[in-house]
Amino acid sequence: MPYHLSPEKRLRRDERVRLRNKSRMSRVRSFIKKARLSLAGDFSVQDNIESVRLAQSELAKGAAKGVMHKKTASRKIARLMKKLAQKTPQGSGTSV
Repeated sequence: MPYHLSPEKRLRRDERVRLRNKSRMSRVRSFIKKARLSLAGDFSVQDNIESVRLAQSELAKGAAKGVMHKKTASRKIARLMKKLAQKTPQGSGTSV
């Protein structure tokens, strides 16, 4: 345990931040999982688009909050979009 006040405060603050980051990452992972399951299953194109859009939003928020690196979020978004493009018929005019 720290002997001085400022390291004690730092420990308390770090714990709050850790819990906040943990919550945000859990939420991001949940949305990614829902999007992947939607893309893997026999769902409508609109359902797939909506689930990928929500996952994309959560990934962007995670990167903006500093919970994950922005290139990691970008890579995950790109992979979801690639899977979505494979599932949607060409020329259907679907854009996220």
